[in-house]
Amino acid sequence: MLKKFVGAALMSMAMPVMAAENVKTLPAPETEGGMPIMEAIAKRKTAREFSAKKINDQDLSNILFAAWGVSHDDKRTIPTARNLQKMNVYAVFDDEIWLYDGKENNLTKVGEAKDVMGFIAKQDFVAEAPLTLIFTATPDERGYAQMHAGSAYQNVGLYCAAKGLNNVVRGMIDFEEIGKALGLKDEKVMITQTIGWPYM
Repeated sequence: MLKKFVGAALMSMAMPVMAAENVKTLPAPETEGGMPIMEAIAKRKTAREFSAKKINDQDLSNILFAAWGVSHDDKRTIPTARNLQKMNVYAVFDDEIWLYDGKENNLTKVGEAKDVMGFIAKQDFVAEAPLTLIFTATPDERGYAQMHAGSAYQNVGLYCAAKGLNNVVRGMIDFEEIGKALGLKDEKVMITQTIGWPYM
């Protein structure tokens, strides 16, 4: 009996440690300062060249907050029709796939980048970039899901313009195979966005 108790206690102590290895807490997003919005709009552009320089945790937090963070009163940083918050953002970086939780401001590891890279990197430059976002959502008959993904990647594009990052929104992907690799059920892949620093 004592052996069973000790064994159960050791397992319960080990479980949080194992779980913690799969969760990455992000620094608080920077919500003040930065480039004026009209200047960012004027500078926003698509670019398909990326250096190998990594995106640090602060910029990653800011990017994800812009895409799908929670800003105030449990509201998202983008408008959602009928407040339908049925969207998720996955971040592919450092050879791993992470699911973003805007309410907790953290990432949960859900897979390895190799599981999806062949389906998202139909263009060579994607494999060279340090970050690709995958926007998923539950489809609806009015097309709200696509609208929400568009609002999210536009926010990210504006942040990139303000920060000097390159980015490109990409639909040249295998939507179905990415969904299978992510284990999606009711959700579908809407679009992807590849992000990184330009060559200096």
